[in-house]
Amino acid sequence: MISVKHMKGKRVAVLGLGRSGLTSAQALMDSGAEISAWDDNADGRATARAKGVPIVTLDNGVWSGMDALVLSPGIPHTHPKPHPATIQARQHGTEIIGDIELLKRSVPEATYIGITGTNGKSTTTALIGHILSTANEPVQVGGNLGRPALDFQPLDRDGTYVLELSSFQLELTPSAGFDIAILLNISPDHLERHGGMDGYIAAKRHIFDNCTGTAIVGIDDPTAAAICEELRVAGKSTVIAVSGTIQVPGGVYVEDGILIDDIDGDHLEVMTIGDVMTLPGSHNAQNAAAAYAAVRASGLDQDHIVAGIHSYPGLAHRQQLIAIIDGTRYVNDSKATNPEAAARALSCYEDIYWIAGGRAKEGGLDSLAPYFSHIRHAFLIGEAAEPFAVNLGDSMDVRISGTLETATRDAHALIQEETPQDAVLLLSPACASYDQYPNFEMRGQDFERCVKGLPGKDRRFFAAAEVTS
Repeated sequence: MISVKHMKGKRVAVLGLGRSGLTSAQALMDSGAEISAWDDNADGRATARAKGVPIVTLDNGVWSGMDALVLSPGIPHTHPKPHPATIQARQHGTEIIGDIELLKRSVPEATYIGITGTNGKSTTTALIGHILSTANEPVQVGGNLGRPALDFQPLDRDGTYVLELSSFQLELTPSAGFDIAILLNISPDHLERHGGMDGYIAAKRHIFDNCTGTAIVGIDDPTAAAICEELRVAGKSTVIAVSGTIQVPGGVYVEDGILIDDIDGDHLEVMTIGDVMTLPGSHNAQNAAAAYAAVRASGLDQDHIVAGIHSYPGLAHRQQLIAIIDGTRYVNDSKATNPEAAARALSCYEDIYWIAGGRAKEGGLDSLAPYFSHIRHAFLIGEAAEPFAVNLGDSMDVRISGTLETATRDAHALIQEETPQDAVLLLSPACASYDQYPNFEMRGQDFERCVKGLPGKDRRFFAAAEVTS
C-alpha cells in the first residue's frame, strides 16, 4: 500500500467506499491523516466500519478546516446533478481530488504512463504492463483496471506505474502530470456525466494538460486527430501519432499487418502484428501501435518490445483467446455488452460461430449488418434470443439455445460436424449480462468453464493477462 505521507495530520473526507475509496481511506489513515468517510450505501458503510474506518455524515458541519475531499470517480460532482457533499466542499474551498492524484503526489519520482480513450484503454494498459514486466522492469498496473492506485507497491525512479484512466478519474487529477500520456480515441460516451460532448472531450484531453514528456495520440477518429494536431502546434510535448489503419509519417502505425516505426523517419518494419492472435483487428492494431510507442519512449529496446507483444496473452473477456480445440479458436468477448463493441469483434474474423444475446440495449443490431457475412451460424441466449432470432433470421442460420452452456455445446458440435478451415467460436453477446449473470466477468468465466469441458483430440488452453503486479 502507498504511504500518503504528505497528508499526515491533515483532515480528509472520503466519499464513496467501494474498492478505490476504501483503499484510499485505509492508506490515509495509515499515513496519519484524520479521516471522515461516507458512502450513501449502507453496505458500503458497514464494510468500511468493520475495517476501522470512521464513518461520518458529510454535511455542512464537517467542512470547516477540511483539507481535501477524496472522491470516488463514480460519484458526480458537476453533471447531471452534483452530490451535495461536493457542493458543500466547494463552498468551503476544500480541494476535490481522486486516488490517482494522491498516488502522484506521494510517489513523484516514479515514471507514469497514463492511458485513456473511449475504447481500447484496458487492452493497451495491460499490453504495456506485460511488455515492461516481461523485460523485468519494475512495474505496477491498475487504476481504472485491476488494482486501486493506492494499493500499489511504492516504486523508485526506476519503476513505472501504468494507469488506465477513465474520464471520471481524469477530472479528479488537477495537477497529476504523466511522463507518457496516451489518448487512443474519442466517441460519444458518458455525455450526461460531462454535460455533453464538449465536456467529455475536455475530460479526456486533460491527460495532456500537465504532460511535458511524450504525448501519444490515435488519429483513427477525427476528434482525437484534431487533438493531436493541437498538441503539435502547442509544442509542449513530444507528440507521436499512432494508427491501426493509415500511414503516419513520423509516427507508429500498422500497414498490411506490419507494425511500422517511423518516429525517426526511417520506416522501420518492426514485426508482423497480424501474427499475434491475441490482438486481432484494426482497433487492436492501433492499441499495439500505441503500446509500442509508449514503451519505446520509456527507453525499452526493440527486442524486448517485440518479445513482449508476441507473448501477450490477451485480456480477460476482451476478445480473449481461451482455447484452440482441433484448430478452432474459442474467443471470450463477454465485455462486448452492446452492438458497437460486438461489431469490432465480428470484423476481426471469418467463419464465425457466434454466441449472442442477454439483456438487449437500445439501438438494435443495425451496426452489425456489415459483418453478417462473417457469421456461419448464430446461437442465441437470454432475454434477447427470440427478438434477435426474428431480426437475424433472414441474414444467417440461427438457433435459439437459451443458455450459454447449451449454446457453447451446440456450436462446438456443429463445428465438429462441419469442420471448417479457420472457424472461430465467438462469445460477443452485444447485450448486457444481467438477465442471467451479475456482470460480464461472470458470464465470461462461465463461458471459459463451458469451453474447458468440450471434447476434442487436440486441446490447448491459454491464460489471460495478469493486471496485478
